[in-house]
Amino acid sequence: MNTLAIRNPANGQLITTLPADDATSVATKTTAARVAQPAWAATPMAERKACIERFRSGVVRDLESLAVTMTRETGKPVKMSRNELNGLLGRIDFFLKELELSVATETVFEDGGMREQIQHTPLGVVANISAWNYPWFVGCNVIVPALLTGNAVVYKPSEYATMTGQEIARLLHEAGVPPEVMVCLVGAGAVGSALLEQPVDGVFFTGSVATGQRIAQAVGNKFIKLQLELGGKDPTYVCEDADPKAAAESLADGAMYNTGQSCCSVERIYVHEKIHDAFVAAFVDTVKTFRTGDPMAEDTYIGAITRAPQLAVLDAQVADAVAKGAQLLAGGKRAAGPFGGAGNWYEPTVFANVNPSMELMREESFGPIIGIQKVSGDAEAVKLMNDTRYGLTAGVYTPDQERAQRLLAQVNAGSVYWNCCDRVSPRLPWSGHGDSGVGLTLSTYGIQTFTRPKAWHLKSAG
Repeated sequence: MNTLAIRNPANGQLITTLPADDATSVATKTTAARVAQPAWAATPMAERKACIERFRSGVVRDLESLAVTMTRETGKPVKMSRNELNGLLGRIDFFLKELELSVATETVFEDGGMREQIQHTPLGVVANISAWNYPWFVGCNVIVPALLTGNAVVYKPSEYATMTGQEIARLLHEAGVPPEVMVCLVGAGAVGSALLEQPVDGVFFTGSVATGQRIAQAVGNKFIKLQLELGGKDPTYVCEDADPKAAAESLADGAMYNTGQSCCSVERIYVHEKIHDAFVAAFVDTVKTFRTGDPMAEDTYIGAITRAPQLAVLDAQVADAVAKGAQLLAGGKRAAGPFGGAGNWYEPTVFANVNPSMELMREESFGPIIGIQKVSGDAEAVKLMNDTRYGLTAGVYTPDQERAQRLLAQVNAGSVYWNCCDRVSPRLPWSGHGDSGVGLTLSTYGIQTFTRPKAWHLKSAG
């Protein structure tokens, strides 16, 4: 029998070993989802909404144990795990509120006995291959609207957040969603590959660019809905009229929250030369207040690196930056952590005097590391912000809204921020340019993405 070992990244200890799926079980479960989907789609919308409302209540009821589970398997500080679960509630509320209007049949023309309508019908069976860094957010951005719009979901959570994935499925089943309609697979990459072989109607993936490329190639000849939410190298520009201390405190949190393991973490900072030194000093002072410790401790801010292989990526970026002349101001190496050297730990790391040739400024870090570069003005900042193959988020700090909007209009990014960062709203679409992916989640568009428009031409007989 295939199994999946779940380890705590904070201390390296084995949490549990789970029975895992294989190609045969993936095919069987996907076939069952296909059979069950039409009945779910025919279930009145009010009943589907009631299931999701009960799911929400289950999250509230079990929030503390769910937070502990997520922290144990991902290394996320437990306070941040609670934040994620509490933040999920607002997203669920948004989907429930906006569902009916988002998928209501639209009459777009009526004249002379001819009526034209657009109906929003479910895709069918949706494959969701999800991420570990925000497993509730990322998973439910797909699962909840997909179920609400009448789809069946075959969900493969990351092998680094499988217990959380199972909890999502458990609560949905307890809420009344049939097990065949909401399927949770267990396994690593081979199980995801097996899922891609199935006759599904849409593939929704969140993860790395490399995996996204493989998925696109695997399903490219199937002509199905493909949505890829990939990485970012998210830049921010701090103008000379910004408050350097306030901007530094905000951006330090944006760079280091969740130990820097966020798609929209601040990953590149460009600061106007007039306030560069003051900003850097305040930034380093702020980072030095971030406590590294046991993720279960309430005052821990920097937790464990979830995936051990990422430590080598961070090591390589540090070595490359140092070799190319960057100034190391904090951190710069693996940390012993609070468990006597066990687990995956990295010091919060800050570089100044960086340049665009450094891997630190070009490739996604996904860890508590940041490079700060001095710029001469707006034109140079915009040029550097766009010097990337990614385009997820970007920000500008200045008291001048018109200036910020003028600059951000020139930046290739799916989300832009004025005087804020690392922020996601259920009311706004989450999308990207370039290697940050294709498609979107969230907003009313993120509900409609799980449907296909059906065109109706209705002519009266008279």
